[in-house]
Parts: sequence; C-alpha cells; structure tokens
Amino acid sequence: MSWELGPVGHFVISVSDPERSARWWVEKIGVERQFDFDGGVAVGTDAVTIVLARGKPDPAVLEHMSFHLPSMAALREALADLRGRAVELEDPGDEIGPEAPGSPNMGIWFHDLDGYRWELNVPNGASH
Repeated sequence: MSWELGPVGHFVISVSDPERSARWWVEKIGVERQFDFDGGVAVGTDAVTIVLARGKPDPAVLEHMSFHLPSMAALREALADLRGRAVELEDPGDEIGPEAPGSPNMGIWFHDLDGYRWELNVPNGASH
C-alpha cells in the first residue's frame, strides 16, 4: 500500500454524563478540556482526543484502551499520581505487571466513572 495509518487522532465513547466525565478526566488523569459540542465534550492531549458523547455507556464494546508512557519511572509516577487521586485501580497492591503472561510490556489498569477500562504501559518495560 502507498499509505499507512498514523497516530490515533480521536475516538468516541458513550458516557452517561459528559460534563461529569470531562471533570473526571481533567482532575484525575490530567488531560485538558479541548472543546464542547452538542451532546458532549472532548478532552485530551497533543497526542489524542477522547470524545465523551452523551449516551448509554458500554464498556464491553471497547475492552480497554492503552496509552504508552516513555519509561518505567513515568509509569511508577503515574501509578502514585492515580493512587493519590483515588482512581479505581485494578490489582490493588500489585498494580504494575506484564500486559499478558510472558509479555515484556509492563502496565497498570484503571477504570473511569462509566466502567471503561484504561491501561498505561511501557513497551519492553520489563527490560528496564
């Protein structure tokens, strides 16, 4: 092919209350509110926009979304920050682990207000 996919620009999830979800993302995850639209709010960073659209949440449709971090130090810092902000973490007490059995990628998983599952990971983090 003469073209290839680039980085993710944005994705949309249905949430019960876009304003409440936007506040959670800004306060707990540290993204910025980018713009409002009829029925929703967009939040994100220079790397990605998360569109929070009013609707019936369906976490099963996404399974989870993963965001890369640059180092294990950044992952540990993110974990401490998420704990301090009372974000619902998976595997309390042993949060950092391989993405899958035998995987060199290390990650942490958490849930938002509507039950969607999110991951922060370091590719090949096990080697660091």
